[in-house]
Amino acid sequence: MIHMKGFITYILPGLLLLVSPMLAGEEGSQNAAPMVLTLEKAIEVALGQNKDVLIADQDRLKSDAQIGEAWSGALPQVSFGGGYTRNIKKPVMFIPPNTPLLNPTNSTQSIVISSDNSYQAGIQLAQPLFSRKVGVALEIAKTYDQFTQEGYRATQQSVVLNVKKAFYGVLLLQQLVEANRQALDVVRANYENVKALYNNGNAAEFDLLRAEVQLANTEPTLISAENNFVLAKNGLKSLLSIPLEQEVDVQGNFVFEPMDPAVLNESARTAVNQNPLLSQLSLQESMLEKNISIERANYYPTVALTGAYMWQTQDNTFQFSNYNWAKILTVGLSVSYSIFDGFRTGERIQEAVTDKEKVRYTRLKAEEGLRIQVQSEELKMAEAQRRIEGQEKNVGQAKKAVHIAQTRFKSGVGTQLELMDAQVAMTRTQTNYAQAIYDYLVAKAEWQYAMGAAK
Repeated sequence: MIHMKGFITYILPGLLLLVSPMLAGEEGSQNAAPMVLTLEKAIEVALGQNKDVLIADQDRLKSDAQIGEAWSGALPQVSFGGGYTRNIKKPVMFIPPNTPLLNPTNSTQSIVISSDNSYQAGIQLAQPLFSRKVGVALEIAKTYDQFTQEGYRATQQSVVLNVKKAFYGVLLLQQLVEANRQALDVVRANYENVKALYNNGNAAEFDLLRAEVQLANTEPTLISAENNFVLAKNGLKSLLSIPLEQEVDVQGNFVFEPMDPAVLNESARTAVNQNPLLSQLSLQESMLEKNISIERANYYPTVALTGAYMWQTQDNTFQFSNYNWAKILTVGLSVSYSIFDGFRTGERIQEAVTDKEKVRYTRLKAEEGLRIQVQSEELKMAEAQRRIEGQEKNVGQAKKAVHIAQTRFKSGVGTQLELMDAQVAMTRTQTNYAQAIYDYLVAKAEWQYAMGAAK
């Protein structure tokens, strides 16, 4: 049993030495400065850490390997093989009767033609000389590499779009939190004012009850906005692959910046040429066109140069140094041609043509949809711009109206109902203005995505 004095003298200092770094680490993590996120920084982090981008990058690496695999079909194939056989029952050669020198007897004789041990080893080479499939397969591999590059670009742009929308969502909720906080300040000031008047006998109990109810109804609205703000930041962290416990400080200008009309006028023409998803469909159509050539190649022969260098020996002992090895060298040409395959090649060509036509129609449909999307986002931007311009002036007027209503109520000229109406109008105006800016920024981001813009 350890005495208390010994515990304090010897063990407690050691425990403090172990616990102190842990406590310091926890305190340091709690006091760590939050990560500052601008829109540019958020996009940069997402493109470096987002899982969808990393997966698309692996597809690019795979396509590079597939090009090398396609090249292998045009290069010589060299293989080495060897084997050992123990002849339990040795093979024989039969010699018919009355064979001069070999079998002068009247009955068939057999001669053992193998030893107990048989060894063989060799190197074989095959070099394709003519194969229509090899060249087309290499073209398909190169086209597929371009396909994965466009897929990587499409994934990047999709991630950028989602980051922008999440980032603007955080900024919107910042504005809503501030609007609800201002509303709560007005309601709380009104409550304090009515309470003071009531205590002095200058206000009715009904007015005090109304002010209390209004305060009680306004506080949950602010709490809800603050919770939504936290959830929006968590959504942004998820897109950026940032731990949820990491604090972030989202900084950005939540302002309206109109698009250049000249850029908008060129959008319908340039969108089809720059959108990575359409580029992928075009490349897929090209690959399927080449696949038709692959199937038609079955109508042509395949010619290859072949060669082999072999070592062979047989012996009844295991005295390897005394073995007599026979060396064999052969070269030749290999030709293969399908004379009749049950109409299989023709049917596969038709399937390949059908697949290519399906992708062509899909591409044409996507082009039409893209033009509609571009026009739709332009209309959304124009509509949001009109709302912004309409609400800009209203925000200042609503704040001024609240100030006037507060002054009138304190002077005994106005009513509490006037102040409540002015406060509600101010909150609604601020919310509508912030929502209009958010809608414009999101429509602009969607428009940029449809246009194939990098960021």
